[in-house]
Parts: sequence; structure tokens; C-alpha cells
Amino acid sequence: MSFLTRPFFRKYLLPGFVFQSIIIAGGYGTGRELVEYFLKFGPLGGLLGMLLVTTTIWAIILAVTFEFSRVFHAYDYRTFSLNLLGRFWFVFEILFLINMLLVLAVIGSAAGIIIRDNFGLPYLVGVLIMLSVIGFLTFEGSGTIAKFLSIWSFVLYAVYIIFFIVSFFKFGSQIEESLSRAVILPRWSISGFKYALYNIANIPGVFFCLNYLEKRKEAIWAGCLGSLIGIIPGLFFYLAILGHYPSILPQEIPAVFAIQRLRFPLLLILFQVVLFGTLIETGTGFIHAVNERIQTTLRERGKELPRWARPLIAFILLCCGLGISTFGLIPLIAKGYGGLSWGVFLVFILPLLGAGVLKIKNKSSCSSS
Repeated sequence: MSFLTRPFFRKYLLPGFVFQSIIIAGGYGTGRELVEYFLKFGPLGGLLGMLLVTTTIWAIILAVTFEFSRVFHAYDYRTFSLNLLGRFWFVFEILFLINMLLVLAVIGSAAGIIIRDNFGLPYLVGVLIMLSVIGFLTFEGSGTIAKFLSIWSFVLYAVYIIFFIVSFFKFGSQIEESLSRAVILPRWSISGFKYALYNIANIPGVFFCLNYLEKRKEAIWAGCLGSLIGIIPGLFFYLAILGHYPSILPQEIPAVFAIQRLRFPLLLILFQVVLFGTLIETGTGFIHAVNERIQTTLRERGKELPRWARPLIAFILLCCGLGISTFGLIPLIAKGYGGLSWGVFLVFILPLLGAGVLKIKNKSSCSSS
């Protein structure tokens, strides 16, 4: 796939595909997140929260973040937070690590559930498969990771579109009925805001591929396109499951529940494979961000992070996440992500849109003069 190496793809599309790959497992891979933060507030209320609130916030924050990263050559989260927060940079790292462990807990739990419930294998088998693939990808490094995340995103788009089309043909009348009720429950906008924020905490996983950006307009366009690339699969999924509202609300993994109702065995198998791949994508993105942060620190001291250490770090972090996963998937998503959203707002969003924008302006003025 030579187009993956073309400048246009690397500048305008790659950041979006990596962003989508990193947020999907914790954002809408299982469908539980879309139910919790959108559908719970009514079919139309959730749609408004997704399109008006989340998509807009993502576009703004991604554009400013990409430009800040470009201006300050910040391609790992430690360098980024040092330039943004100064001596308080460690607060950002603490928040990122908490978010990462929560997400690893979610994907670890989901991986075990998928293998156990659909293939009749022990819970631990799913976890070990995920760990093995993540270990391999982190061992190979940035180039292999970027290609894997991009290619799997195309596969994911195809399966989500098929899922939407089949759902519309089988449950089109129910989907239209759900939308025609125009149910909009209170706090839909706040929930869309919180969903946008906790996913923004995943941005450090995108930094490694931003070094292709050379101009401000490229960073802004990459951010806006990244928002659309990130939300579109979620929109397809959301519309597809409207035919099962409100019975889908309490389901632990709504994706499996909805596809089973289609009576389309091949699609169920494809979705399970894609969903499992999304868990690997997200885990890889987070762990690679940590590896890149460690690599940058070691290089400042004239050292290198050994390749064998990368999968070892992956193993340690995933084990920590699995420990947290014992609290259960639904409580982790409902409570863990909710609290994290406000931390991201205080530690990342406010500084970025305030001091961050001023620093971009001052840096650009100095460079032009």
C-alpha cells in the first residue's frame, strides 16, 4: 500500500487514523461507551451530543494540539507537557498514566469476554493473545505500528459500514421510529462534553506520527479531519443500534448484542475479529506512547531504550490494567472515565487553549522575525 507513505496521507490522514485507532477500544469498540454517554440521553439527544458537541471539541483540540506539537517539535508526551506546563509537566503525565491504566483495564476485560463468550476459550486466552500481538508491534517500532493502525482502520470502516447497512435493512423502521420520537433527555450536552474530554486524554498516542507536519494549515486540517475520522465509525454504530433502543441500554457489550439480533453469523465473526483488533490498536498506541517517552528521556542522557525492553514494558502495563479490570467493565466506563474527563479539562484543555495558544503565537512571531 504505497499510498500509506505518500506525503498527503502522512500529513492529513495518518494522525486521524492513529487517533481513531487509539480511542476506539475505550471510545466505542464495545458500544458500551456510546450507550453510556449518548444513547442513555435519548436517541436524538445522543445524536446531538455526538455531532454538535464531541465532534466540534475534537476538531478544535486536535488542531491546536497538532500545531503546538509542530511548533515545539514535541513528538512525545513528556516533551509536549514540558513545553505546555513547564515545571508542572508531571501532572499531565500522572493524568495520562491513570487514563492509560483505565483503558488497558477496559480492553483487557473486553478481550477476555470476547474470547470466552464467543469462542468458548478461557478468559485468559484472550488476554494472552492481545498481549502477544501488542508485544510484537511495540518491539517493531513506530513504522510498523503506524502501518498496522492505518490498515486496520480501513478494515474497521468496512465492517462498520456493512453493520450499518445490514441493520438498516433489517431494523430500518425501528431506527426511524427511535429518531422520530425525538427523545432528548437532560444533560446530553454535558455528557457529550465529558465523552470528548476523556478521549482527548488519548492524544499522546498520536504524537509519534506528527513529525510530518510542516505548516500551520496542515496541522489545522489534520486536526479537523482527525475529528471526522474518529467519530464516523461511532456514528455508523450509533445509528445501527437505535433499532434496539431501549433494550440495549443495560447490555455489557452492546456491539455483540446488536449483531446477534441481525442473525448474520458471518458479520458476527467479522465484527468479533475487528473488535479484537481495535483492542490491540488502542493498547499498542498507549504503550508505544510510554515507550517513546522513555526513549526521549534516555536519549537526553546519551542512551537508548533496548528493543527487548519495549514488549517487557507492554507486559508490565497490561498486567497493571488487568488488575484494575476486576472492578468490571460497566463501572469502569461509567465512573472511571467520567472522573477522568474533568481532570483532562483542568490539566490539558484549559492550559492548551490559554497559555498554549499564546506560546504558539509568541513562538511563531519569534520565528518570523
